[in-house]
Amino acid sequence: MKQKTLLFTLLLAIVALPLGGLLHAQEATAEAGGDLAAVKTYLLEKANSLADGSKVLTESTDAYYELAEAAGFDYAALWAAEPEAATAALNAAKEQWIAISPTYEQMEGIVAGVPSLAEYDAIIDASPSGEEDPENAADFSVTLPDATVLEKPGNLFGLLEASLWGTNPAFDSGVEADLDADGEIGFGDVLPDANFVKGVADSLASYAADLLVSSEAWEPNDSDAFTALVVMVPTMSEYFGSWKTSRFVAGDEATGQTFAVISRLSDINDILTSLQVIYEGVGPLIEAESPEQYEQINQGLIDLNTYVLDILEEEQGGRQFTPEEADVFGSEAQDRAQTITGQIAQAAALLDIPIQE
Repeated sequence: MKQKTLLFTLLLAIVALPLGGLLHAQEATAEAGGDLAAVKTYLLEKANSLADGSKVLTESTDAYYELAEAAGFDYAALWAAEPEAATAALNAAKEQWIAISPTYEQMEGIVAGVPSLAEYDAIIDASPSGEEDPENAADFSVTLPDATVLEKPGNLFGLLEASLWGTNPAFDSGVEADLDADGEIGFGDVLPDANFVKGVADSLASYAADLLVSSEAWEPNDSDAFTALVVMVPTMSEYFGSWKTSRFVAGDEATGQTFAVISRLSDINDILTSLQVIYEGVGPLIEAESPEQYEQINQGLIDLNTYVLDILEEEQGGRQFTPEEADVFGSEAQDRAQTITGQIAQAAALLDIPIQE
């Protein structure tokens, strides 16, 4: 789960309200023209795409596993005997990871922010490993095909990225292979450990399917929506911090194993998009009570997303920012986000809508 405990605690002190407020809020959305049904529709669209896409990913990791198994898990022998088949399987797996990772980011604002769904965010995309952070690591396990059980392994998207692109040597075979056929051994040109990559991909598909079921069962209410906004908007410094240590900023000196394939700036844009979807659902409640406050929040979210997009466009245009610049951008984004969050918390209090713990 995101690093936001102090801010969240302060906001709870401001806006936490009794159950009567929650019941009042559930009735208020329809009366004021809010549309939480649209938020659920958006979530289900993304959850279905993630579940389907994760299942497709396992087809490639299964194919690679079968090749490795046939070679007795001798990866040098595998590459010598089946370079084309191995390349096809791994490149397909990478392409599918690149396709479904943004799909999750586009729903993360809802999944991570809604208390009844938040555990999926930790498992799928956010948790550190137990080795990195025993106290905050998601308490789940992954069982590999050889029956090895990985306890508190860290988030599944991160594990797959580190394995498929070789950013963590513990997850690959150590055998280099020119998978992109450019005549050189570069980033991502390594054969992953087939046992590891299959087990993690299977686990991702399983949890994505579970998330879809939970999303279908979710009955959204105003408290869920405001809680998601209050929890997720003020996470900019964390995101920019992971961008700073990634290959996109640090290059070959990167210390982060993840966010090496898709820029974290792109993820931030996707997350903010999902938060704007939530705000569209409850914004009419605020507008009915205070049009000025509604517009302040709405414009603040738009401006924050534009701020991130402007930096992303420069990066995509070929500019590589320095760690110092990343710090400056992250500080500015966090300041903007905290201002917006304060306004949202005030609106929740005005509407008698509780923020959940």
